[in-house]
Amino acid sequence: MTHVRRAVPEDAEEVLRLRQVMIDSVFGTDSPGTWHAESLPTVRGRLGDPDGDFAAFVIDHPDRPDALAALVAGTIDYRIGNGGNPQGAIGYVFSVATDPDARRRGYARAVVEALLDWYRERGVPQVDLNASAEGEPLYASLGFVRKPDPSMRLQL
Repeated sequence: MTHVRRAVPEDAEEVLRLRQVMIDSVFGTDSPGTWHAESLPTVRGRLGDPDGDFAAFVIDHPDRPDALAALVAGTIDYRIGNGGNPQGAIGYVFSVATDPDARRRGYARAVVEALLDWYRERGVPQVDLNASAEGEPLYASLGFVRKPDPSMRLQL
């Protein structure tokens, strides 16, 4: 049985390592540069707030002590409600990553399911994510559907 647990501040460096694995696999190699060091205190702080709007779920690597095999992170955001979501709570899934030597074991599914349970416990009725072509079959099997999205972004 796969043991999924909520990430704690001591996992922060491994969380960043697996986020880099995800970035590299989706967007191509992206040198960590200084962003890991700059992000580390923030990630530690967010992982240390069990009542906050951020959570990460992980699986310890079965073959490497002090390493993680899989990661998912998510946040809860608020938008003014609408007919399908009167309270306006929206979950957002990101950083789904499995260490390359631990793939094809169901780890990504297990951590995503744990995050979805976390959203359910908090009464979040809607969850969004951006799917890579490789990840889309997993998300579809969990009930996610493509939506028409007029999203735009401004980088400040």
